[in-house]
Amino acid sequence: MEYQELHYDIEPKNYVDELLQCSLESTFSFLIDHPNSPNTNQEETPIDVDIERLLQLETELMEFDFINPDAIMDTEMSQEIQEDVEEFSPEEGSSPVKEIQDELMEDSSLADLLLTAAEAVESENWSLASTVVTRLHNLLSNRVNGDKPFNRLALFFTQGLHCKTSFSGPDFVQDSVNKHSNNTMSAFQMLQELSPYVKFAHFTANQAILEATQHDEEVHIIDFDIMEGIQWPPLMVDLAARKNVSLRITAIVCDERSSGVIEQTGRRLKEFADSIDLPFVFDQIEMVKEDDFERIAVGPALVANCMIHLLHMPHKGSSQVKTFLNGISKLRPKILVLVEEELFNFSKMASMSFVDFFCEALHHYTALSDSLMSGFCGGYKLALRIIEKEFLGKRILDSVRQFPCGGKERNVWRDGYPMLKGFRPIPMSSYSISQAKFLVSLFSGGYWVQHEHCRLALCWKSRPLTSASIWVPTPRETASGSTSR
Repeated sequence: MEYQELHYDIEPKNYVDELLQCSLESTFSFLIDHPNSPNTNQEETPIDVDIERLLQLETELMEFDFINPDAIMDTEMSQEIQEDVEEFSPEEGSSPVKEIQDELMEDSSLADLLLTAAEAVESENWSLASTVVTRLHNLLSNRVNGDKPFNRLALFFTQGLHCKTSFSGPDFVQDSVNKHSNNTMSAFQMLQELSPYVKFAHFTANQAILEATQHDEEVHIIDFDIMEGIQWPPLMVDLAARKNVSLRITAIVCDERSSGVIEQTGRRLKEFADSIDLPFVFDQIEMVKEDDFERIAVGPALVANCMIHLLHMPHKGSSQVKTFLNGISKLRPKILVLVEEELFNFSKMASMSFVDFFCEALHHYTALSDSLMSGFCGGYKLALRIIEKEFLGKRILDSVRQFPCGGKERNVWRDGYPMLKGFRPIPMSSYSISQAKFLVSLFSGGYWVQHEHCRLALCWKSRPLTSASIWVPTPRETASGSTSR
């Protein structure tokens, strides 16, 4: 996925001056929560804070105006959606069995039909699966332009099932993925502005990194998917305020086609670091196998940042994630910060059947769409279509298409599934928890933060959407049987 060039067009020195002039109690910055730190207050939560100024920092990094809903949703958009439906046209059969099946399904709900198709795919009953998919298409072709988000989501799931039944997934999905690439940055800005989804991930990860490196002068971050680097300027500002601290970021390149975009990201980050007088080095390394990590020179303050399967991020295959985690485990960083979409949680995915995953995906993306709708009012409801087309649709297509269904396919998939071997989770600090809760409270009702089992989860009503956790290397065993770090 390619992104338009961005510039970190803010006044960093003015921001630092403003930050340093504020009292520690009234500034929503990435303070250090440590029992020996003078900045730590274990009993109080920073409520009296000027959070709006800092929350806009990431947004100000992007050099484009807020989107006018009329400009977002032009008259061609509904035509493009209808074109997608017309392009997706499975052939109908004419057998007596099909006629009986059509009659039985006449009054079925969309959710029931989707589940029936998923069960047919899992059992490899391709005739039934194709029949149900055709029925879904006929229903959705008349509903997709209505004002019901679930109908539009159902179309994406139907297209994913069509990939399974027609065995034409890659080309079909690629056409859909590239359809509205010009709108990607507009969709990202709206996602960032109107939901805590992006900020929750960035703020929580950055706070964990600051706490882990509070006594270090040379901080080195290995970033699995840096994209445009929007996560890092707020962290860089806080490191610059410490004085005598340098930062190095190593970006992982999983695809040669993204190398140029990553180089541009590095140049922008270097310019930003120079503007706030932060010693900074940026490099990148292509990751093909675990041994590639041996080329990375690391220091004592090494941090791994791994954000995977988040809605706005390009899809990464399980083999790429596995290679990264296994390679990082050999480097034994101080911490591994893991932020993942809850649907793809490591602890759940490996044991799921295709139907289990399909049902979870249906509930997950329905909840996510509902949460986004809460941030769009009036004309901005039309803007949700861009997020659906640019992010939701692509992710649903990829998820359904790539999740294995048959036994042999599942065995191969399990062998390549990533696991966090060599790491153990550690609790989040009380400040990280308070910060996340306060951040989420600034958005529309329905969002809340769940804290359990060494992780923080951003939830919408009863369902977790994305979760963050901190991992450290497990102690090594010595020859005598004891352990050491």
